[in-house]
Order: sequence, then structure tokens, then C-alpha cells
Amino acid sequence: MRILFATAPGYGLTLPLIPMMWAARTAGHEVLLATTSEMTEAGARAGLAVYDVFPARDVWGDLMRQVMDKTADHGDEPEEYRLARQSMGPFGLFTASMTAGTIEAGRVFRADLVAYSSDHAPGMLTAAALGVPGLEIGNRVSWSTRDVDWSQRADRGEDEVTAFMRTKLGIGDRQARVIARIDPRAPSMGGLGNDEQAADARDGVPWWPMSYVPYNGGAVVPPWALQPADRPRIAVTLGTVVPVMTGVSNLRVVIEALGAMEVDVVLAAGTTDLTELGELPDNVSSVGYLPLSTFLPGCAAIVHHGGSGTTAAPLYYGIPQLVLPSFADNPMSAQRVVDRGVGLSHDPATVDVDTVRELVDRLLSERSFADAAAEVSAEMAAQPSPAIVLARAVAALN
Repeated sequence: MRILFATAPGYGLTLPLIPMMWAARTAGHEVLLATTSEMTEAGARAGLAVYDVFPARDVWGDLMRQVMDKTADHGDEPEEYRLARQSMGPFGLFTASMTAGTIEAGRVFRADLVAYSSDHAPGMLTAAALGVPGLEIGNRVSWSTRDVDWSQRADRGEDEVTAFMRTKLGIGDRQARVIARIDPRAPSMGGLGNDEQAADARDGVPWWPMSYVPYNGGAVVPPWALQPADRPRIAVTLGTVVPVMTGVSNLRVVIEALGAMEVDVVLAAGTTDLTELGELPDNVSSVGYLPLSTFLPGCAAIVHHGGSGTTAAPLYYGIPQLVLPSFADNPMSAQRVVDRGVGLSHDPATVDVDTVRELVDRLLSERSFADAAAEVSAEMAAQPSPAIVLARAVAALN
């Protein structure tokens, strides 16, 4: 079978689906990842065949410029781009720029199935255009398509940009048969658990549970990451988007707070310019872009921004977390963390050094957070693996 995976050009939107792609490859299926911008390289490094659906421009860069400068003169632009700029969030831009190329990828690949992340309308439209089944895969473990997704919007689940692209590309009102919607959340985080009878009340599409498998890139593992720490090790990251949007002011507060504690800090800031922070405290090690999976198992806690993948990884490893939510889905992730008791949260706009110390100290000293995190980790491990879910989807086609 030939399976086209379609994802948006963001780390948190693509990387969660890569374990499912691996499952498809190891089962003997042909796999092609349809994406663009930085995710083409990320997919290739993961050992996948990748099709760049919009090589003419950097879609992710366009998004960042759109967000940072709302007064920019966009000149003579296609109608779908004007509509996308008026839509909420980044997904309108992805629909406008990526749909045609994703359909072309599926056509030349001769896809039998289109699997796509739940918020990625180009995947849904591609399945409809090609007349092949679709598989919608949730890419968050703190919330899912039951909370927020394209299928809950008006007009049969589609926004103005999606409707425009249907007309422009000649798709019309064709709808793909969606085999299932995959829910990667643990039961106590709102997921299905092992209830395989759940169905969407809106259209009867079944929901299947799946265990979350963290993937955030490969790396040569530094020896210290595999060795027990002499004192609590704290991971700190703001992801790939927050530093671009808001700078490093929150990071400065966190580093100053942790620098005076009896802990070892692993600062994973990617390519963020840290010169504003000055000289780092002796107990802080800046490791650049080191995948969380390489060192998180040895950590006692993590401080982060609330990105979907960054929230999911500590849940998988049973690590308590402090979330300083920035924007988009970050506050929702933070609320789920607090409600389940696996961590704490604070508004980054008002957080200060003393508060960070107090909250991190609570994560380290109050056993309830580690116990709750371990419970969620066990729940996730008990759910069907991506390989089992993929096999079920293939069987449903026959």
C-alpha cells in the first residue's frame, strides 16, 4: 500500500506523526511525507522520503513575518492568501499555500491512503480530491481534535480558506471517507483509553486510541545524559517559536531563579541567541538543539512554554513540569497539566524569580506531582502502539 502523510511545516505539527510513518514503513508500505519548509529536512533526517509541496517559498518564514509585522504591504497576492491573513491562527496560510502541492504529491505518488494531522486541511482536501480514504491523526496529548480542529468549524467543518480552495482546485463538495480519528491522549488527560467503540456524534467517524511515542530528532547522546545525576536535573526549553515571537525575557527569569538552586540545569534553546542572558550560572549547561528524549528520562522536572510536543514528552517519561504558556494552544496544554496534577503553571507575563523558585521547589518536594506523572506515563504505555493502529487502519480498507 502507498500511504501519503501530509503535515504542516512546524516541528510540533509534524514530529508527532513520524512514529506512525515508521510503523508504516516497517510494515512494508510505501510512505511519502508531503510537507514544506524546515520539515522537509526534518523528515529526511528521520529516514523518510519527502515531497516539498511548496518549494518556491518558505511557508514557515512567511508565517513568522505575517505574525511579527501585521502592517506589511502584501502587494498583489492571490485571494486565498488574503483570506488566510484574515483567518485565526496559522492554518489558513498552510491551507492556501500547501493544498495544491499536497494533491500533486498524492497524485504522482498514486496514494491509496492519505494520513494527516487533525488540524491540517490540505491532507483532508487531498484525500477528497483523489477519492481515496483518509486517516486523521491527533498530534497533541494535552488536547485533541475533540477540543479544537478544522472539523468543528462552520459549513461542514471548513473555514473560508478551505472552501475557497475547494472551488479553485475543482474539488467541489467531495468528501473523503475518513477511516478513523486517532486520539493519542491518555485516558485521564481526556483520551479514549481502550474504548474502541467511541464515534464522532457529528459524522459517525470512529475514534481510536493510540499510545504517544515521542520523537524530537536524533542526536549523538552525550555521556552525562545516560548517567544518574548527583542532584536534581532540570530541563529548560522554550521550543522553536516562542523565542522568535517574544524574545528571551522569560528565559532570563527562569535561569536566574534556577541558577541559585541546588540543581543542575540543561538549557535546550536550539539556535536562539542567548547573548542577552550574559554569562550563564555555573549550574546551567546550554546544549543548543539537543532532543528532549536524549536527556529528559534523567530529569526531575522540566520548565517549558507549553508547546504540544514539549508537554507530551514529559508525560511519556513521567516527569513533572512547570508550564509558562505563551500563546496558541499553550494555555490549553498548561491547564490540562494543572488539572491532572502532573505539574504547575504560571502566567509568563507576571512570573518572577521568586515564583519560579517556589514552583520548581514544589515540583521537587511534593511527591504528588511525580506520582501523577508516573500514572499518566503508565496509561500512555498501555494504549495501542502506532504499529497496531496502522494495521487496524489498513485492515479497515479491505
